[in-house]
Amino acid sequence: MSVLAGAELTLSTGRAEKPAVAPARAGGFSLLELMIVVAIIAILAAIAYPAYERHVVNTRRATVAACLLERAQLMERHYTTSLTYATAPAPAQCADVAAFYQIGLAAGGSATTYTLVAEPQGIQRTKDQRCGTLSLRHTGERTISGSAGSANECW
Repeated sequence: MSVLAGAELTLSTGRAEKPAVAPARAGGFSLLELMIVVAIIAILAAIAYPAYERHVVNTRRATVAACLLERAQLMERHYTTSLTYATAPAPAQCADVAAFYQIGLAAGGSATTYTLVAEPQGIQRTKDQRCGTLSLRHTGERTISGSAGSANECW
C-alpha cells in the first residue's frame, strides 16, 4: 500500500513544473528590419544605376573615337601609296561598337580631303545627346554635333 499512497500524493498536487530555461526567441529578421534593408538597397540603386549608365555611354564613345583615329590612319596610309583619298575603301565598322555607332565617310570628300563620321544609333543616340555625331577631318580637326561646350569634352 505504501507504493500506491506515494503515487496518489504525486497526482494530487496537480501542478505543472516550469522549465528551468525560457525558450529562446526564434531566429530571423522582423518585417521592419527587412523593410529598412530594402529601402537602403533602393537608395543605393537609385544613385548607382544612372552613374553606371553614364559610364557605359562614355566608354562606348571613347571606343568609337579610337576607332575613328584608327580609320584615319588607314586613310593616311592609303594616301601615301596612291596620293589620293578618293580611291580609299569605305571605312569598316568597328566590331566593339557596331550596334551603337555607324561609321562612314561624310559627303563632300575629295582626292585631298576626307571627313570620317561616327553617328550614334539606337540607345546611344538617346543617351548621348550631349556629344551626338563625332567627326574627324583629314587635318585632325575633331568636331561634334551635340550640345557639349567643346569637342574636347567628347573626344
